[in-house]
Amino acid sequence: MHNIKLIALDLDGTLLNSDKQLTPENRAVLEKAAGEGIEIVPATGRFYKGMPEIIRELPFVRYVISINGAQVYDAVNGKTVCSSEIPWERAVSVMEHLDALDTIYDCYQDGWGWMTGEFYNKADRYAAHIHSLEMIKKLRTPVPELKAYLKEKAQGVQKVQAFFRDMELREEVLKTLPDEFPDLVITTSIVNNIEINSREATKGVALEKLSGFLGIPLESTMAFGDDTNDTTMLEAAGIGVAMGNAYDTVKQSADFVTRDCDENGVAYAINHFLWEK
Repeated sequence: MHNIKLIALDLDGTLLNSDKQLTPENRAVLEKAAGEGIEIVPATGRFYKGMPEIIRELPFVRYVISINGAQVYDAVNGKTVCSSEIPWERAVSVMEHLDALDTIYDCYQDGWGWMTGEFYNKADRYAAHIHSLEMIKKLRTPVPELKAYLKEKAQGVQKVQAFFRDMELREEVLKTLPDEFPDLVITTSIVNNIEINSREATKGVALEKLSGFLGIPLESTMAFGDDTNDTTMLEAAGIGVAMGNAYDTVKQSADFVTRDCDENGVAYAINHFLWEK
């Protein structure tokens, strides 16, 4: 038996299945854990309002690690527990760098997505799949030109995100961007994107901050993930669980590899660690 007090869960490819659904099996196990006083904490690259309604409406979810850790949000009080943003000038520098590449990009600011109108209108050419396109169209507000918009608002940016249609170019940028911008964290969350956050905005740092805020030792936390933006969280948690569908590098960072997201891997691992004799 493990003395787990907090379970942090990535959403896409982890808690949600390939159809972006929360299965009855996964929900039932989370409900049981919450009933035992365990904090259930979604940990996502999305901003809070961009999370699926089925997750936001879970009655036992209070705290959310959002935007890869750029914000820890108290959904009950509607308040930010802690945050870490990219200075707007640095975000503009990243975008100027991306302008030379075959990519479209957006940013999160004030808990919402913003995108140059030209990019918004051709997002169908760069979206990885229909779910990705739907999220872009629903959760971004187009502006005439994003860099100009940021200069005008002159406030911090929670995340910059780029979408690629050339996967070789994406791999190259994933390798070179950390050298170009060593003060920022470069990760991915879907097959064709790159996500750029401030150095302190990782799911791992956010888990540490939230655990400290709640007075929960890190060794009493459990975390689930499948992509590179989850790695720091799996390493920070007392028990780090990689999904069966996770990248190999993510699995190497985990203490345990569970079933994949279409086989209720979250429910399987929680049952295994919390209740199996």
